[in-house]
Order: sequence, then C-alpha cells, then structure tokens
Amino acid sequence: MASLITCPHCGARPKEEFSVRGAAMPARPSPMAKDEAWHAYVYIRDNPKGRYQEYWHHAAGCRRWLVVDRDNLTHDVFGVTDAADFVQARGIE
Repeated sequence: MASLITCPHCGARPKEEFSVRGAAMPARPSPMAKDEAWHAYVYIRDNPKGRYQEYWHHAAGCRRWLVVDRDNLTHDVFGVTDAADFVQARGIE
C-alpha cells in the first residue's frame, strides 16, 4: 500500500504526487543582511532525526505548497497545513 499524504485541498493522495522541498522553519534573512547570514540560510542546514516540518509541493494535484509535519525516520505524518496558513500563523514574511 502506498504512503498517503492528506492534502487539505485534495484529500488523501499518494506521496508520489508530491515533491519535498526542505525545512519549513529557517527564517529568511532580510535582503540587506550580510553575506554570512545568506550563506548560512542557503547552505548550512541541520539534518535532524525525528519529527520535522517540511515544505512539500503538491505537483500532481492542486499545485499548492504545504507544510507536512512528519517523522523522517518512520515516515509517520502528524499533520498537513497549507503553507500560506503556516506562514500567516507564525507571522513569517
């Protein structure tokens, strides 16, 4: 049986319809930030084991960006949120 991701717009869909795009938590530096801050943002990332929030793109469905809260060891999914709602709830620009 395929792993399913429950898209808030399309319902339960096979994970093959999505592409993973990386961590949802790093704060983007301001446009005028020093080069070191941009270097760290683009290239230096943690690779934690366990529960993790990631940006996923529903490429073969509604084409919306989502934030998937999942365990990257067991692949258990704890929740899926539309990325716009995630950003608004955290006051991220």
